[in-house]
Amino acid sequence: TLFQSPDEGWQVYTSAQAPDGKCLCTAVIPVQGTCSRDLRSHQLRQLMEKVQNISQSMEVLDLRTYRDLQYVRNTESLMKGLDSRLKVAAESQKSLNAKSFQELKDKMTELLPLMPVLDQYKSDTRLIVHLKEEVRNLSGSLLAIQEEMGAYDYEELQQRVLMLEARLHACMQKLGCGKLTGVSNPITIRASGSRFGSWMTDTMTPSSDSRVWYMDGYYKGRRVLEFRTLNDFVTGQNFVQHLLPHPWAGTGHVVFNGSLYYNKYQSNIAVKYHFRSRSVLVQRSLAGAGYNNTFPYSWGGFSDIDFMVDESGLWAVYTTNQNAGNIVVSRVDPQTLEVLRSWDTGYPKRSAGESFMICGTLYVTNSHLAGAKIYFAYYTNTSSYEYTDIPFHNQYSHISMLDYNPRERVLYTWNNGHQVIYNVTLFHVIKTSGEL
Repeated sequence: TLFQSPDEGWQVYTSAQAPDGKCLCTAVIPVQGTCSRDLRSHQLRQLMEKVQNISQSMEVLDLRTYRDLQYVRNTESLMKGLDSRLKVAAESQKSLNAKSFQELKDKMTELLPLMPVLDQYKSDTRLIVHLKEEVRNLSGSLLAIQEEMGAYDYEELQQRVLMLEARLHACMQKLGCGKLTGVSNPITIRASGSRFGSWMTDTMTPSSDSRVWYMDGYYKGRRVLEFRTLNDFVTGQNFVQHLLPHPWAGTGHVVFNGSLYYNKYQSNIAVKYHFRSRSVLVQRSLAGAGYNNTFPYSWGGFSDIDFMVDESGLWAVYTTNQNAGNIVVSRVDPQTLEVLRSWDTGYPKRSAGESFMICGTLYVTNSHLAGAKIYFAYYTNTSSYEYTDIPFHNQYSHISMLDYNPRERVLYTWNNGHQVIYNVTLFHVIKTSGEL
Protein backbone atom coordinates (compact mmCIF):
# COMPACT_ATOMS: atom_id res chain seq x y z
CA THR A 1 0.00 0.00 0.00
CA LEU A 2 1.45 3.33 -1.05
CA PHE A 3 -0.95 5.55 0.92
CA GLN A 4 -3.44 5.02 3.70
CA SER A 5 -6.66 5.44 1.78
CA PRO A 6 -8.05 6.19 -1.70
CA ASP A 7 -8.96 9.67 -0.44
CA GLU A 8 -5.27 10.45 0.13
CA GLY A 9 -3.74 8.65 -2.83
CA TRP A 10 -3.10 5.34 -4.54
CA GLN A 11 -4.07 2.14 -2.78
CA VAL A 12 -3.36 -1.40 -3.91
CA TYR A 13 -6.15 -3.34 -2.30
CA THR A 14 -5.78 -6.82 -3.89
CA SER A 15 -2.75 -8.63 -5.24
CA ALA A 16 -1.72 -12.03 -6.50
CA GLN A 17 1.29 -13.74 -8.05
CA ALA A 18 1.00 -14.94 -11.63
CA PRO A 19 2.76 -18.15 -12.81
CA ASP A 20 5.21 -16.10 -14.89
CA GLY A 21 6.31 -14.09 -11.84
CA LYS A 22 4.36 -10.94 -12.57
CA CYS A 23 2.51 -9.10 -9.79
CA LEU A 24 -1.23 -8.78 -10.41
CA CYS A 25 -2.90 -5.97 -8.50
CA THR A 26 -5.93 -3.74 -8.54
CA ALA A 27 -5.55 -0.08 -7.55
CA VAL A 28 -7.98 2.58 -6.49
CA ILE A 29 -7.12 5.77 -8.34
CA PRO A 30 -7.99 8.95 -6.44
CA VAL A 31 -9.60 12.09 -7.77
CA GLN A 32 -6.35 13.81 -6.96
CA GLY A 33 -3.37 13.09 -4.73
CA THR A 34 -3.11 15.01 -1.50
CA CYS A 35 -0.54 15.09 1.25
CA SER A 36 -1.58 14.93 4.90
CA ARG A 37 -0.32 17.87 6.93
CA ASP A 38 1.65 17.21 10.11
CA LEU A 39 1.36 19.01 13.45
CA ARG A 40 4.04 21.56 12.58
CA SER A 41 2.22 22.57 9.40
CA HIS A 42 -1.00 22.94 11.38
CA GLN A 43 0.69 25.16 13.94
CA LEU A 44 2.33 27.27 11.25
CA ARG A 45 -1.02 27.71 9.53
CA GLN A 46 -2.55 28.91 12.80
CA LEU A 47 0.32 31.35 13.27
CA MET A 48 -0.17 32.67 9.74
CA GLU A 49 -3.84 33.30 10.51
CA LYS A 50 -2.82 35.23 13.65
CA VAL A 51 -0.35 37.28 11.64
CA GLN A 52 -3.07 38.10 9.11
CA ASN A 53 -5.44 39.17 11.91
CA ILE A 54 -2.77 41.38 13.45
CA SER A 55 -1.99 42.90 10.05
CA GLN A 56 -5.65 43.73 9.54
CA SER A 57 -5.87 45.27 13.01
CA MET A 58 -2.78 47.37 12.28
CA GLU A 59 -4.31 48.60 9.02
CA VAL A 60 -7.52 49.62 10.80
CA LEU A 61 -5.50 51.33 13.52
CA ASP A 62 -3.39 53.14 10.96
CA LEU A 63 -6.44 54.46 9.11
CA ARG A 64 -8.10 55.57 12.34
CA THR A 65 -4.95 57.28 13.60
CA TYR A 66 -4.55 59.12 10.30
CA ARG A 67 -8.16 60.32 10.45
CA ASP A 68 -7.84 61.50 14.06
CA LEU A 69 -4.53 63.21 13.33
CA GLN A 70 -6.18 65.17 10.54
CA TYR A 71 -8.91 66.28 12.91
CA VAL A 72 -6.36 67.41 15.53
CA ARG A 73 -4.52 69.41 12.88
CA ASN A 74 -7.74 71.08 11.83
CA THR A 75 -8.47 72.12 15.42
CA GLU A 76 -4.95 73.37 16.03
CA SER A 77 -5.77 76.93 14.91
CA LEU A 78 -8.85 76.94 17.14
CA MET A 79 -6.74 75.91 20.14
CA LYS A 80 -4.19 78.68 19.42
CA GLY A 81 -6.94 81.27 19.14
CA LEU A 82 -8.51 80.15 22.42
CA ASP A 83 -5.12 80.25 24.12
CA SER A 84 -4.50 83.85 23.04
CA ARG A 85 -7.97 84.96 24.21
CA LEU A 86 -7.43 83.34 27.59
CA LYS A 87 -4.09 85.15 28.00
CA VAL A 88 -5.72 88.50 27.23
CA ALA A 89 -8.52 87.78 29.70
CA ALA A 90 -6.04 86.81 32.40
CA GLU A 91 -3.95 89.96 31.95
CA SER A 92 -6.90 92.35 31.87
CA GLN A 93 -10.06 91.03 33.44
CA LYS A 94 -11.73 94.40 32.77
CA SER A 95 -11.73 93.61 29.05
CA LEU A 96 -13.70 90.42 29.71
CA ASN A 97 -17.17 91.76 28.98
CA ALA A 98 -20.27 89.75 28.15
CA LYS A 99 -19.46 89.66 24.44
CA SER A 100 -15.89 88.45 24.99
CA PHE A 101 -17.11 85.81 27.45
CA GLN A 102 -19.61 84.49 24.90
CA GLU A 103 -16.86 84.25 22.26
CA LEU A 104 -14.75 82.19 24.65
CA LYS A 105 -17.70 79.86 25.25
CA ASP A 106 -18.20 79.49 21.50
CA LYS A 107 -14.51 78.61 21.06
CA MET A 108 -14.79 75.98 23.79
CA THR A 109 -17.90 74.51 22.12
CA GLU A 110 -15.99 74.11 18.85
CA LEU A 111 -13.33 72.07 20.68
CA LEU A 112 -15.77 69.70 22.40
CA PRO A 113 -15.67 67.08 19.53
CA LEU A 114 -11.97 66.74 20.31
CA MET A 115 -12.78 64.88 23.55
CA PRO A 116 -13.91 61.56 21.95
CA VAL A 117 -10.92 61.73 19.63
CA LEU A 118 -8.63 61.88 22.65
CA ASP A 119 -10.55 58.98 24.23
CA GLN A 120 -10.01 57.01 21.01
CA TYR A 121 -6.29 57.71 21.29
CA LYS A 122 -6.33 56.16 24.76
CA SER A 123 -8.10 53.08 23.40
CA ASP A 124 -5.66 52.82 20.51
CA THR A 125 -2.76 52.99 22.95
CA ARG A 126 -4.14 49.96 24.80
CA LEU A 127 -4.62 48.14 21.48
CA ILE A 128 -1.02 48.84 20.48
CA VAL A 129 0.19 47.35 23.79
CA HIS A 130 -1.95 44.27 23.10
CA LEU A 131 -0.64 43.91 19.55
CA LYS A 132 2.94 44.18 20.77
CA GLU A 133 2.26 41.33 23.19
CA GLU A 134 0.73 39.22 20.39
CA VAL A 135 3.75 39.81 18.16
CA ARG A 136 6.06 38.86 21.04
CA ASN A 137 4.10 35.60 21.56
CA LEU A 138 4.18 34.81 17.84
CA SER A 139 7.95 35.32 17.71
CA GLY A 140 8.37 32.93 20.62
CA SER A 141 6.15 30.28 18.96
CA LEU A 142 8.04 30.53 15.68
CA LEU A 143 11.38 30.14 17.46
CA ALA A 144 10.08 27.08 19.32
CA ILE A 145 8.88 25.45 16.08
CA GLN A 146 12.18 26.24 14.38
CA GLU A 147 14.14 24.62 17.23
CA GLU A 148 11.88 21.55 17.18
CA MET A 149 12.16 21.15 13.41
CA GLY A 150 15.92 21.50 13.61
CA ALA A 151 18.33 23.27 11.32
CA TYR A 152 17.22 21.65 8.07
CA ASP A 153 18.79 22.47 4.77
CA TYR A 154 15.67 23.68 2.99
CA GLU A 155 17.27 23.49 -0.44
CA GLU A 156 18.00 19.84 0.24
CA LEU A 157 14.42 19.33 1.41
CA GLN A 158 13.14 20.94 -1.77
CA GLN A 159 15.27 18.61 -3.88
CA ARG A 160 13.97 15.63 -1.93
CA VAL A 161 10.39 16.77 -2.54
CA LEU A 162 11.06 17.16 -6.28
CA MET A 163 12.63 13.70 -6.37
CA LEU A 164 9.63 12.19 -4.57
CA GLU A 165 7.26 13.95 -6.97
CA ALA A 166 9.21 12.50 -9.90
CA ARG A 167 9.01 9.00 -8.39
CA LEU A 168 5.31 9.43 -7.73
CA HIS A 169 4.78 10.55 -11.34
CA ALA A 170 6.69 7.47 -12.58
CA CYS A 171 4.60 5.30 -10.28
CA MET A 172 1.38 6.85 -11.57
CA GLN A 173 2.49 6.25 -15.14
CA LYS A 174 2.97 2.55 -14.37
CA LEU A 175 -0.26 2.28 -12.41
CA GLY A 176 -2.20 4.57 -14.73
CA CYS A 177 -2.91 2.05 -17.49
CA GLY A 178 -5.01 -1.00 -16.90
CA LYS A 179 -8.34 -2.63 -17.51
CA LEU A 180 -11.41 -0.84 -16.17
CA THR A 181 -13.10 -2.91 -13.46
CA GLY A 182 -15.22 -0.36 -11.62
CA VAL A 183 -16.57 3.17 -11.49
CA SER A 184 -17.18 5.01 -8.22
CA ASN A 185 -20.38 6.70 -7.12
CA PRO A 186 -20.88 10.11 -8.78
CA ILE A 187 -19.54 13.29 -7.21
CA THR A 188 -21.63 16.32 -8.18
CA ILE A 189 -19.44 19.39 -8.68
CA ARG A 190 -22.08 21.89 -9.79
CA ALA A 191 -25.63 22.17 -11.14
CA SER A 192 -25.75 24.72 -13.97
CA GLY A 193 -26.63 25.25 -17.59
CA SER A 194 -29.12 23.47 -19.80
CA ARG A 195 -29.85 19.75 -20.03
CA PHE A 196 -27.00 19.22 -22.50
CA GLY A 197 -23.42 20.45 -22.53
CA SER A 198 -19.78 19.65 -21.78
CA TRP A 199 -17.13 20.69 -19.29
CA MET A 200 -13.50 19.66 -18.95
CA THR A 201 -9.98 20.41 -17.78
CA ASP A 202 -6.86 20.15 -19.91
CA THR A 203 -5.77 16.54 -20.33
CA MET A 204 -2.06 17.24 -20.66
CA THR A 205 -0.90 20.39 -18.82
CA PRO A 206 0.82 20.22 -15.38
CA SER A 207 -1.35 19.66 -12.32
CA SER A 208 -0.78 23.28 -11.26
CA ASP A 209 -2.98 24.34 -14.21
CA SER A 210 -6.49 23.73 -12.85
CA ARG A 211 -8.50 25.75 -15.38
CA VAL A 212 -11.99 24.52 -16.26
CA TRP A 213 -13.73 25.01 -19.62
CA TYR A 214 -17.51 25.11 -19.89
CA MET A 215 -19.64 24.81 -23.05
CA ASP A 216 -23.41 24.91 -22.56
CA GLY A 217 -25.67 23.37 -25.23
CA TYR A 218 -25.11 20.86 -28.02
CA TYR A 219 -25.34 22.82 -31.28
CA LYS A 220 -24.67 26.25 -32.81
CA GLY A 221 -22.84 27.35 -29.65
CA ARG A 222 -19.73 29.53 -29.88
CA ARG A 223 -19.24 30.75 -26.30
CA VAL A 224 -16.61 28.92 -24.20
CA LEU A 225 -16.10 30.00 -20.58
CA GLU A 226 -12.65 29.50 -19.07
CA PHE A 227 -12.57 29.43 -15.25
CA ARG A 228 -9.29 29.97 -13.41
CA THR A 229 -9.74 27.07 -10.97
CA LEU A 230 -12.22 24.35 -10.11
CA ASN A 231 -13.31 26.36 -7.08
CA ASP A 232 -14.00 29.36 -9.33
CA PHE A 233 -16.08 27.08 -11.55
CA VAL A 234 -18.09 25.89 -8.53
CA THR A 235 -18.78 29.48 -7.46
CA GLY A 236 -19.25 30.75 -11.02
CA GLN A 237 -16.65 33.53 -10.83
CA ASN A 238 -13.22 34.52 -12.23
CA PHE A 239 -13.73 33.44 -15.84
CA VAL A 240 -12.93 34.73 -19.29
CA GLN A 241 -14.95 34.17 -22.44
CA HIS A 242 -13.74 32.75 -25.75
CA LEU A 243 -15.94 33.27 -28.81
CA LEU A 244 -15.20 30.52 -31.33
CA PRO A 245 -15.03 31.54 -35.01
CA HIS A 246 -17.08 28.45 -35.95
CA PRO A 247 -20.06 27.08 -33.97
CA TRP A 248 -19.82 23.57 -32.53
CA ALA A 249 -21.97 20.48 -32.94
CA GLY A 250 -22.57 17.90 -30.21
CA THR A 251 -20.79 17.70 -26.84
CA GLY A 252 -17.76 15.60 -27.76
CA HIS A 253 -15.19 18.37 -27.27
CA VAL A 254 -11.85 17.97 -25.51
CA VAL A 255 -9.08 20.31 -24.32
CA PHE A 256 -5.60 18.94 -25.03
CA ASN A 257 -2.35 20.85 -24.42
CA GLY A 258 -3.93 24.30 -24.49
CA SER A 259 -6.20 23.74 -27.50
CA LEU A 260 -9.87 22.87 -27.92
CA TYR A 261 -10.77 20.10 -30.39
CA TYR A 262 -14.37 20.14 -31.58
CA ASN A 263 -16.72 19.28 -34.46
CA LYS A 264 -17.71 22.24 -36.64
CA TYR A 265 -21.49 22.59 -36.92
CA GLN A 266 -23.19 21.09 -40.04
CA SER A 267 -19.98 19.37 -41.18
CA ASN A 268 -17.61 16.51 -40.40
CA ILE A 269 -14.76 18.99 -39.99
CA ALA A 270 -12.53 18.76 -36.92
CA VAL A 271 -11.33 22.14 -35.58
CA LYS A 272 -8.32 22.86 -33.38
CA TYR A 273 -8.76 26.16 -31.54
CA HIS A 274 -5.83 27.56 -29.53
CA PHE A 275 -6.96 29.40 -26.37
CA ARG A 276 -3.89 31.59 -25.82
CA SER A 277 -3.77 33.00 -29.37
CA ARG A 278 -7.58 32.86 -29.69
CA SER A 279 -7.27 31.45 -33.18
CA VAL A 280 -7.94 28.29 -35.21
CA LEU A 281 -4.62 26.51 -35.79
CA VAL A 282 -5.93 23.82 -38.14
CA GLN A 283 -9.15 22.24 -39.38
CA ARG A 284 -9.61 19.05 -41.36
CA SER A 285 -12.47 16.88 -42.58
CA LEU A 286 -12.87 13.36 -41.15
CA ALA A 287 -13.37 11.47 -44.39
CA GLY A 288 -16.77 9.79 -44.58
CA ALA A 289 -17.76 10.64 -41.00
CA GLY A 290 -21.47 11.19 -40.50
CA TYR A 291 -22.75 14.50 -39.14
CA ASN A 292 -26.01 16.43 -38.47
CA ASN A 293 -27.53 13.55 -36.42
CA THR A 294 -26.76 10.95 -39.10
CA PHE A 295 -24.97 8.67 -36.61
CA PRO A 296 -25.36 10.16 -33.10
CA TYR A 297 -25.38 8.40 -29.74
CA SER A 298 -28.80 7.21 -28.54
CA TRP A 299 -29.56 10.62 -26.98
CA GLY A 300 -29.12 12.47 -30.31
CA GLY A 301 -27.87 16.01 -29.90
CA PHE A 302 -25.66 16.11 -33.05
CA SER A 303 -23.27 13.77 -31.18
CA ASP A 304 -21.95 12.21 -34.42
CA ILE A 305 -18.27 12.98 -33.72
CA ASP A 306 -16.75 12.56 -30.26
CA PHE A 307 -13.16 13.63 -29.50
CA MET A 308 -11.29 11.97 -26.64
CA VAL A 309 -7.85 11.92 -25.03
CA ASP A 310 -6.26 9.09 -23.08
CA GLU A 311 -2.72 8.17 -22.01
CA SER A 312 -1.68 7.56 -25.62
CA GLY A 313 -3.04 10.72 -27.24
CA LEU A 314 -5.97 12.13 -29.23
CA TRP A 315 -8.85 10.01 -30.61
CA ALA A 316 -11.99 10.59 -32.65
CA VAL A 317 -15.05 8.33 -32.32
CA TYR A 318 -17.64 8.45 -35.10
CA THR A 319 -19.17 6.27 -37.81
CA THR A 320 -19.59 6.16 -41.58
CA ASN A 321 -21.96 4.72 -44.17
CA GLN A 322 -19.22 2.32 -45.26
CA ASN A 323 -19.17 0.54 -41.89
CA ALA A 324 -22.98 0.44 -41.58
CA GLY A 325 -23.23 2.80 -38.63
CA ASN A 326 -20.86 0.90 -36.35
CA ILE A 327 -18.51 2.88 -34.12
CA VAL A 328 -15.14 3.75 -35.67
CA VAL A 329 -12.21 4.62 -33.41
CA SER A 330 -9.44 6.70 -35.03
CA ARG A 331 -6.07 7.80 -33.71
CA VAL A 332 -5.63 11.45 -34.68
CA ASP A 333 -2.46 13.53 -34.96
CA PRO A 334 -3.06 16.47 -32.57
CA GLN A 335 -0.91 18.79 -34.71
CA THR A 336 -2.38 18.15 -38.16
CA LEU A 337 -5.70 16.40 -37.30
CA GLU A 338 -4.70 13.69 -39.77
CA VAL A 339 -6.17 10.23 -39.06
CA LEU A 340 -3.25 7.89 -38.27
CA ARG A 341 -5.16 4.61 -37.94
CA SER A 342 -8.78 3.46 -37.59
CA TRP A 343 -10.60 0.48 -36.05
CA ASP A 344 -14.14 -0.73 -36.78
CA THR A 345 -15.53 -1.87 -33.43
CA GLY A 346 -18.65 -3.55 -34.82
CA TYR A 347 -20.83 -1.85 -32.18
CA PRO A 348 -23.79 0.20 -33.53
CA LYS A 349 -23.35 3.82 -32.47
CA ARG A 350 -27.08 4.54 -32.20
CA SER A 351 -27.29 1.83 -29.52
CA ALA A 352 -24.58 3.49 -27.41
CA GLY A 353 -25.40 5.96 -24.66
CA GLU A 354 -21.89 7.45 -24.52
CA SER A 355 -18.28 6.24 -24.71
CA PHE A 356 -14.78 7.08 -23.47
CA MET A 357 -11.17 5.94 -23.94
CA ILE A 358 -8.80 4.63 -21.23
CA CYS A 359 -5.37 3.30 -22.20
CA GLY A 360 -6.30 2.61 -25.82
CA THR A 361 -9.55 0.86 -24.92
CA LEU A 362 -12.96 2.22 -25.88
CA TYR A 363 -15.64 1.69 -23.22
CA VAL A 364 -19.29 2.07 -24.26
CA THR A 365 -22.40 2.52 -22.12
CA ASN A 366 -25.58 0.81 -23.26
CA SER A 367 -27.81 3.81 -22.52
CA HIS A 368 -27.82 7.49 -21.64
CA LEU A 369 -30.72 7.02 -19.22
CA ALA A 370 -31.04 5.68 -15.66
CA GLY A 371 -29.99 2.04 -15.30
CA ALA A 372 -27.08 2.38 -17.72
CA LYS A 373 -23.95 0.28 -17.39
CA ILE A 374 -20.63 0.00 -19.19
CA TYR A 375 -21.57 -2.75 -21.58
CA PHE A 376 -18.86 -3.04 -24.24
CA ALA A 377 -15.07 -2.66 -24.47
CA TYR A 378 -12.95 -2.52 -27.63
CA TYR A 379 -9.16 -3.01 -27.30
CA THR A 380 -7.25 -1.21 -30.05
CA ASN A 381 -3.95 -2.89 -29.10
CA THR A 382 -5.36 -6.32 -30.03
CA SER A 383 -8.24 -5.24 -32.31
CA SER A 384 -10.60 -7.31 -30.17
CA TYR A 385 -13.69 -6.68 -28.07
CA GLU A 386 -15.70 -8.09 -25.18
CA TYR A 387 -19.04 -7.44 -23.53
CA THR A 388 -18.76 -6.12 -19.99
CA ASP A 389 -21.09 -5.62 -17.05
CA ILE A 390 -19.69 -2.67 -15.06
CA PRO A 391 -22.29 -0.82 -12.96
CA PHE A 392 -22.54 2.90 -13.65
CA HIS A 393 -24.73 5.05 -11.39
CA ASN A 394 -26.55 7.55 -13.62
CA GLN A 395 -27.79 9.78 -10.79
CA TYR A 396 -29.64 12.42 -12.84
CA SER A 397 -30.94 10.07 -15.54
CA HIS A 398 -29.72 11.76 -18.74
CA ILE A 399 -26.05 11.77 -19.72
CA SER A 400 -25.06 13.89 -22.72
CA MET A 401 -21.25 13.93 -22.25
CA LEU A 402 -18.82 11.40 -20.77
CA ASP A 403 -15.03 11.76 -21.05
CA TYR A 404 -11.96 10.37 -19.31
CA ASN A 405 -9.14 12.69 -18.21
CA PRO A 406 -5.82 10.77 -18.09
CA ARG A 407 -4.08 13.52 -16.11
CA GLU A 408 -6.56 13.38 -13.24
CA ARG A 409 -7.73 9.80 -13.93
CA VAL A 410 -11.42 10.59 -13.52
CA LEU A 411 -14.51 10.61 -15.73
CA TYR A 412 -16.11 13.98 -16.48
CA THR A 413 -19.87 13.92 -17.09
CA TRP A 414 -22.66 16.33 -18.00
CA ASN A 415 -25.80 14.76 -16.55
CA ASN A 416 -29.09 16.58 -17.02
CA GLY A 417 -27.70 20.01 -16.15
CA HIS A 418 -25.28 18.69 -13.51
CA GLN A 419 -21.49 18.59 -13.82
CA VAL A 420 -20.34 15.32 -12.27
CA ILE A 421 -17.10 13.34 -11.90
CA TYR A 422 -16.44 9.64 -11.27
CA ASN A 423 -13.38 7.90 -9.90
CA VAL A 424 -12.24 4.74 -11.70
CA THR A 425 -10.81 1.41 -10.58
CA LEU A 426 -8.30 -0.27 -12.92
CA PHE A 427 -6.79 -3.74 -12.94
CA HIS A 428 -3.02 -3.61 -13.46
CA VAL A 429 -0.26 -6.00 -14.42
CA ILE A 430 3.05 -4.65 -13.08
CA LYS A 431 6.42 -6.37 -13.39
CA THR A 432 8.03 -6.88 -10.00
CA SER A 433 11.56 -6.16 -11.22
CA GLY A 434 12.84 -2.65 -10.52
CA GLU A 435 11.49 0.11 -8.34
CA LEU A 436 8.15 1.81 -8.82
